[in-house]
Amino acid sequence: MGKVVIDGTNQILGRLASLVAKKLLSGEQVVVVNAEKIVVSGNPKMVIESYKKLFQVSTLRNPERTGIRRPRTPVRLFKAAVKGMLPKNKPRGREALKRLRVYIGVPPEYADAEKVRFQEADVSRLKGRYITLGDVALQMGWKGVHRV
Repeated sequence: MGKVVIDGTNQILGRLASLVAKKLLSGEQVVVVNAEKIVVSGNPKMVIESYKKLFQVSTLRNPERTGIRRPRTPVRLFKAAVKGMLPKNKPRGREALKRLRVYIGVPPEYADAEKVRFQEADVSRLKGRYITLGDVALQMGWKGVHRV
């Protein structure tokens, strides 16, 4: 199969993740660029609160030494969304996840590549409010790309 380069700019997180999962399961290698510009639908304040609620979940197994590690970067947040849509306990799902590459911005090797955008995952389909994955990550403590 081939390699598909997907531009995540103004694409809805859940819809994009499901389409990427289908492509991965069909055997294609998928590269997603501009992960910080992927959109999460909903009231921004409520979206951030729901993501931060994951930090309150604790473990009883030696909590001083190790805690539950939660994704904070846009790359890891998107990968977690795709992973939830794959059969992760089967070899087919684990192999599919290895074929996924996600980047913040556009790396030089994919600058000239033809980028695919899904019309069914476009932000223009939303009627309500939304927030980008980069803004959610900044609120969760990501120290990555800052706006000027």
